[in-house]
Amino acid sequence: MTIKLYNTLTDGLEEFKPIRPREVWMYHCGPTVYDYVHIGNLRSFLLADIIRRAFEFFEFEVRQVMNITDVGIGGNNDEGEDKIIKGLKREGKTVSMKSMKELGDFYTERFKEDIVKLNIEMPHVLPKASEHIPEQIELIKILEGKDFTYKTSDGIYFDTSRDKHYGKLGRISKDGESRIEQNLEKRNSQDFALWKFNSNLGFPSPWGQGFPGWHLECSVMSTKYLGNTFDIHTGGIDLASIHHNNEIAQSESACGCELAHYWLHNEFVNVADAPTSLKLRGVDKMAKSKGNQITLKILVEKGFNPLAYRYLLLMAHYRTPVIFSWEALEAAQNAYRKLKETVSTYHVDTTSVELSLMYVKEFTDTLENDLNTPEALAVVWKLVKDESISPADKYATLLNFDKVLGLDLEHNEFEIKDIPEEVQKLINKRESVRATGDYQKADKLREQIKNLGFVVEDTASGQKISKL
Repeated sequence: MTIKLYNTLTDGLEEFKPIRPREVWMYHCGPTVYDYVHIGNLRSFLLADIIRRAFEFFEFEVRQVMNITDVGIGGNNDEGEDKIIKGLKREGKTVSMKSMKELGDFYTERFKEDIVKLNIEMPHVLPKASEHIPEQIELIKILEGKDFTYKTSDGIYFDTSRDKHYGKLGRISKDGESRIEQNLEKRNSQDFALWKFNSNLGFPSPWGQGFPGWHLECSVMSTKYLGNTFDIHTGGIDLASIHHNNEIAQSESACGCELAHYWLHNEFVNVADAPTSLKLRGVDKMAKSKGNQITLKILVEKGFNPLAYRYLLLMAHYRTPVIFSWEALEAAQNAYRKLKETVSTYHVDTTSVELSLMYVKEFTDTLENDLNTPEALAVVWKLVKDESISPADKYATLLNFDKVLGLDLEHNEFEIKDIPEEVQKLINKRESVRATGDYQKADKLREQIKNLGFVVEDTASGQKISKL
């Protein structure tokens, strides 16, 4: 078995070689819990899930850590305001340490609910930045002792000129333009905050009350739970140039060792049909700052199954941008529903079934090739259409594949008695309307039924109802 992953650190495909035999230890940048995560954010968490599921499919033991950012100044912009504080102001709440915790706890739970809906496995460790302040202070002390820090009027900064390897992820030039806002007290434009002072709020530290820098928390929590060097680190492509380079700089300067051997980054989810009020042209990256974010809650309210969105993301390689549109999601949901319905017809006595080893080999090859989920789905459909494979063997093999795909193919039974009375009345009314030839009204009734969580299809034998 040769597993190849695209390593942003070396800008190429590499054979995966674990630090510990048959074990994979990995860290993923998690959400900042000041609002609902949008479906663009969710792509990076799906990548983490596919990596975990794939290695477990390959019979590796996986240890997975994902952080929760519930405090931390700035993001890629050190001069920014703590996002939790921004969230409090947005919701009209009092700005205090108590309310910051309440807001962070609330959106942490909403995040957990979203990943459950997307059938994303819960990480083994889900640590919060606010619960690791002593460790963050200790890391700053280590860097201070090695002369990597300096103090300004607003905080403690990392001196990037002291790190000769700074910017090695993505080969960022030290002399390149910084996206961090200008601070005249900084020695170098790319220097970043380790601690920001705040006289009104924050945590005590040897340098003054305040908050840790956004980059610091990941260094602390990844190494606390995985050791100074671990196998895989992931995140969205927008994190590579600044956040991950800063994470590497402070971690590796502190320990004198490599932080992670493989860095994997997913591309953006772009919006193709943003509201006209946003005056966006073409496609645009989904982001809260752009006002074009779509949450999983909105998808569900519009009648879509969250796993249809998972299917849509699986249709694209993680290093390929996804252009989101409602039409694309509709097509993905139709394909997903067809797959589920087809698999449901394979329910047979499985006591003597065998996996189709030919298809298992094809499926495994796609995963070994940098987690190529579009090709993996192609193998699924190829198997579905192969009449030489018995239904029982198809069923067993597809459920085997679903350990990685996470599409919940096993559960799809839906009996007519389960249709709510309100939905059944609309179905009956639509049947009468179609009989009169009023197809426009029939389409409107179809939408009403869809909004209630059901799909109507017109077949030669009449209307067919299924659950979203």
